[in-house]
Amino acid sequence: MAYVALETLLDKSGGSIYKLVILAAKRGLEIAEGQPKMVEAPVSMKPSTIALHEIAEGKVESKKLKTKE
Repeated sequence: MAYVALETLLDKSGGSIYKLVILAAKRGLEIAEGQPKMVEAPVSMKPSTIALHEIAEGKVESKKLKTKE
């Protein structure tokens, strides 16, 4: 798997680097705890990197919070 450009990842996280980091960290922990991978990845690849590839391919998305009006 090749390098994932930051611009691609930011588009998937609503333009926020903070949301991207939280989303990738949560998904990386899920993968490390045994959740199935949503993309093909070598066994030696770290869970956090796999999470970034899943985000780039649109397999993982962040939830949008509802605002109270």
